[in-house]
Parts: sequence; C-alpha cells; structure tokens
Amino acid sequence: MDVGLALVFQGTDQSKTDQYVYQNELRLGMMAEELGFQSIWSVEHHFTDYTMCPDVTQFLSYFAAKSDKLLLGSMVIVLPWHDPMRVAEEISMLDNMSNGRMILGVGRGLGRIEFDGFGRDMNESREYFTESAEMILEGLETGFCEYDGRLVKQLRREIRPRPFKSFKGRTYAAAVSPESSKIMARLGVGILIIPQKPWEHVERELADYRAIYREVNGTDAPAPILGGWTYCDADAARAEEMALKYIGGYYQTVVDHYEMQGDHLKNTKGYEGYVAMQEMANQNVNAMIEFFMSIQVWGTPEQCYDRIVNFTSRTGAGAYNGVFSYAGMPYEDAEKSMRLFAKEVMPEVKKLPGAPLMELARAAE
Repeated sequence: MDVGLALVFQGTDQSKTDQYVYQNELRLGMMAEELGFQSIWSVEHHFTDYTMCPDVTQFLSYFAAKSDKLLLGSMVIVLPWHDPMRVAEEISMLDNMSNGRMILGVGRGLGRIEFDGFGRDMNESREYFTESAEMILEGLETGFCEYDGRLVKQLRREIRPRPFKSFKGRTYAAAVSPESSKIMARLGVGILIIPQKPWEHVERELADYRAIYREVNGTDAPAPILGGWTYCDADAARAEEMALKYIGGYYQTVVDHYEMQGDHLKNTKGYEGYVAMQEMANQNVNAMIEFFMSIQVWGTPEQCYDRIVNFTSRTGAGAYNGVFSYAGMPYEDAEKSMRLFAKEVMPEVKKLPGAPLMELARAAE
C-alpha cells in the first residue's frame, strides 16, 4: 500500500501570517521523500483561512521540481470553479513537466462562499462538474477538447503541450453523496474517500459505485484512496488530548466553512445528501466533532496502524494519505507526529495489500 502526505495550509491561527503558514507547510512537504512518503497532495479552496491553496497544479509544480520521485496528487481540483479547457491544459502541462507523475483528483465543491465568490450557481454544480469531467477526461485521452453541453461549450481545440500518456487508472474524484458516487462510476474514475460519514454508509455507497462501474466499464473499479487527519504520539493520553484539540478543532472549521449549522443545502439542487449533516450540526455539533474524531487516524503508533488497517479493510482502499498539520497546530508538533508516523507506522502500512499508485502511473504509459 502506498502512503502519501497531504498539505492543506490552514490559516486558522490568527497570530500567524499566511506566509508563516506557507513556509512551515512547505517545510513539511520537503521532508516527504526523505521520510518515505510516495506522493504529495493538496486540495483547492479560496477566500478564507479554511485552507489556502487556490491553485493545486501550481503547488504540485513546485514539488515536481523539488523531487523527481514523488507522485503529485490533486485532492481535488474543483471543476465548477474553472474553465474546463484551462484545467485540461494545466493538467497536461504538469504531467509533461513531471514525466507523467500526476495523479488527478477532481470534485464539485460545497462551500457557498466559494461558489458566490466566483459567481457560480451551486444549483448547477453537479451538471457543470459532469460536463466538465466528461470533456477533460476525453480530452486527456484524445489530445483535444470539444463539447456541446448545456453549460459547457467548447470548440474543438488541441491541448498543448499534448498529453503523452493515458490518465485512465490514475484519475479519482472526491464523492460524498450517493449520487456523486454513481456519476464517478459512469465516468470511469476511482474514489477519493475523505472520511465524514459512518463507515456502514460509505460501504453501502461503495458497493453501489462498484456495481455500476462494473456494469458500465466491464471491469472492476480501482481501489479507493483513503485520506485521514492524522496525529501520532508515543503517549496515548497526549495523543488523545492533541487529537481532541486539533482534529476536533479542524472539524469545527469544516462546520464553519461549509455553514453546516444552517439550512441552505436543503434548498440547493444536487446537495440533498448533505441535509442530514446540517440537521445533525444544528442539533449537536459536539457530537459531530466526536464522531469525526472516531473515523480519523490518531493515537500511539500501534493505534494509528490499527485504525488504518480497520478503515482500509472496510473500504478496500489501496492507498492512504495522511494530513498532519491543521487547525493551528504548532509546527513542532506536526513535524514530531509526522516523523514518528513515518518511522513506526508507515513501514507496516506499506506491507498491507493495496494498489500502489506508482504502478498505476506506470501502467498508464
């Protein structure tokens, strides 16, 4: 099983400048290859301190130059906030510069502040995502983009630099709602699991996704990639204390950024799967925070390993991506946790059955 490092650039500590956050997150990223991580990832967000990486391909280009081994993962590029022709070009450019090391992850977004900031209608996000993804994925295989949808209109134009190998088998999408999982199956892409729901719900949705994938594509779906907010400490009591403070603190930023203590999603087309989350947040946000902690990876090295084994076995995940810095955690604590994880947990996780991303990237050649 491959293990990746995800950096999210949270700026929630108001005593720290954005540049301070960036310099320290990049310091962690520069340790990735040395510590044995096989890939590096980030996720796109805009306008707030929730996470501050507005351009994932630019971030990955930085690490493409710093390492000639790390795979470069987008977790995710949010398609409704972009012109899909430009996305196809940026993906192909990064893949050319990195000699084919990109793992493409896409999503459709949830933050109202971001949709409003770009003047995009959330009610159209699912349709725009689907049309964009269809055009981009086809374009990366053929070398040109052309589309005549209701929302996406694109004259036939070449992607330059030209894509030089297939993205089939190395394209994933973040799917939280059951409806989104079905769309991903029809598009022929894998699933990025960002744990937010009870595992039994995730297992049920993955079963539906795999059945549709097999029916539409005539082959089994790729193994999902599992992400997790991670804290590792030799002392179990301190690990629990830090997890409560920082993993719990991170989920409070989720509630705030996505306005979970509200009701706007029940009136937004395509987001019906999130209504229950809003209702729960309105009733007992502390219970939601406790639940979120229960599905993340924290504890002693042994506890972290056991959690990864449990979560990956339940989902059939073939790779794990850890997030080690979040919610204003001091840099020293994040580095200490990451180093301990890399030394004592990661070697054992790599022995688990999986679908190594490097092999998938090579298979696309």
